[in-house]
Formats: sequence, structure tokens, C-alpha cells
Amino acid sequence: MFFNYKLLFTTSMMMGTLISISSYTWLGMWMGLEINLLSIIPLFSNCKNMLNNEASLKYFITQVMASTVMLFSIIILSSNLFETWMSNFNMIFNSSLLTKMGAAPFHFWFPEVMEGLNWSNCLLLLTWQKIAPMILIMYNKMMMFFSIIIIFSMVISGIMGMNQISLRKILAYSSINHIGWMIGSMLFMESIWIIYFSIYTIISMNIILIFKHYNVFYLKQLFNMMNNNSMLKFFFMMNFLSLGGLPPFLGFLPKWLTIQLMIENNLILLTGLMTVMTLMTLYFYMRITFTTLMINMNEVNFYFKYKNNNWMMMFFNFMSLIGLLFVTVIFNLY
Repeated sequence: MFFNYKLLFTTSMMMGTLISISSYTWLGMWMGLEINLLSIIPLFSNCKNMLNNEASLKYFITQVMASTVMLFSIIILSSNLFETWMSNFNMIFNSSLLTKMGAAPFHFWFPEVMEGLNWSNCLLLLTWQKIAPMILIMYNKMMMFFSIIIIFSMVISGIMGMNQISLRKILAYSSINHIGWMIGSMLFMESIWIIYFSIYTIISMNIILIFKHYNVFYLKQLFNMMNNNSMLKFFFMMNFLSLGGLPPFLGFLPKWLTIQLMIENNLILLTGLMTVMTLMTLYFYMRITFTTLMINMNEVNFYFKYKNNNWMMMFFNFMSLIGLLFVTVIFNLY
């Protein structure tokens, strides 16, 4: 029975996103977003855990507020009542979509909701829930507005992620940083956004699989878990550096393509700012990986009986890490 209800709401959540991105009218897109929202709330809620219920309520209130603003701006834009204010209403419309995906400075709800969810729901929120708002944003591009949003996303994610001990909040601020890069990639070429989003999903899935398998939520648990597990330590470090976009790994490819695309379109200053400000997020990734590598933690405040290495998980991690090698070989062949 439990599995059936999960399956039902997961299917309708996916259908909501597909309705939204394939609709010909703004009203159809709005309806798709609402179906998606009403389907994901039961997946987030859990009668045994009040934190899940609190997170799902926060998520619901924020998304409803953004949907209301979006519907209001759609009605105004469709009616042509305020023709001189069209650019302002376009900005309001884009702001509501940016709130739905959690881009800075509309990110106020995102880390808090992430903190209350389990790892499976965190993965949904980081990946699937961003598809519909991002594709709707592509229909209504505003260069100056999106440039400001990109800079906000880079600065806020770097500063706010610096002093976190919760892995869920670290991944939330990391996601805000990647949203900035994705918006930069979609300004000129949608296909590069698809590459970026796919690679980001693969890397996030690998990292969250490790956290879910070993049931860790905080840095101290993470360091404690990796004391005597050198292979897991290696894969975790490589994946985290790949998420940061360091060159030998797969995570570098979409950033490389985005930088090249933006420079070709004469956004040299914005590209430079994005690259420099991403170093802040890379700093706290490096700090976590170096601490994992060098520190053996003997003090135990809590104890979990960790499971053995899952070889399927290790295989997927390995494949994603050497993905850049395959991609460069394929590009050279063609």
C-alpha cells in the first residue's frame, strides 16, 4: 500500500513537470507547476517525522506564493493593460520562477526546506524540481536581470556555505551556485543547459547515494564514517571535487562549455566574475575533502553501525569520475 501511494504521487509529479514544459499556453504551464507541487507535498510529508512535515509546509507556502505572483503577472501580460510597464511585469514573472527553483536572492526557503528532508527527497528537490521553472525561464530572457541574479547566486552561495556543518545545507548552497551557472548557460544555448543539468544530476546522485547508504547528515558523522574506509574516502573526495568543477573530473565539462559560450557572446566580465566567485564554493569543498583525508576522528558523540561498501554505488561513482575522459575522446573522434 505504501509503495502504491509513493508510485502514484511520483508519477503525477513527473506528469506535472511534463505538462508544464510541453504546454502551449502560460495557463497550461501554471497548471503543470501546480500539479507538480500538489503531488510532491505527500512525498515530502512523513507522519513519523515532524521535521519532514515542517519542511513540506514551508515548501508549500513558498511555492503557492510564487505561483500566485506568477499567475498575476501572466494575467497582466496577457491582457496588455499596462503596456508601458511590460518589462516590470516580465521581471516579476521571472522572479516568481526564480523563487520556485531557489535562486538567490529568492533562496530564503531553500536551505531550510533541505534541512528537514531525507536524502531521497533532497535529491528530488535538487534535481527534478528545477526542470520546469528553468525551462519556463528560457521563454522570457532578460539579460541584465539574469546577470544580476547570477552574481547574487555566486556571492550568497559562497559566503553562506562557508561555515556550515550540515551536509544538506552545504548541498543546498552548492545548488544555488550551480543555478547561477545554469542560468548563464541557458542565456544563449539551451543544449548546454541540458548537458550541465544532466552532469549535475549524475554527480549529485552519486554523492547523495553515499550519504543515504551510510545515513550521515553532518560533517562530524562523515569524518567518523570515513576513518577506516579508504576506498569510500577516495570516491567521496573525487565526487566532491567534481561537483566543484575541478578540471580532471566530469563536473568541469559543463563549466568549460558555459565559459566558452559566454566569452563567445562577449560576456567576458560576467564570466570572469562567475569564475572568481565560484572559488569560494570550491574553498569549502576543498576544506571538507582535505579534512576527510587528513584527520582521524577518535571522539565519538554518536555511533551508527555503518554498512559495508556497496559495489554498485562504487561502480557508478567510478563511471562518473572517468566520464570526462570518455567525453573528450568522443569529441575528438567526431
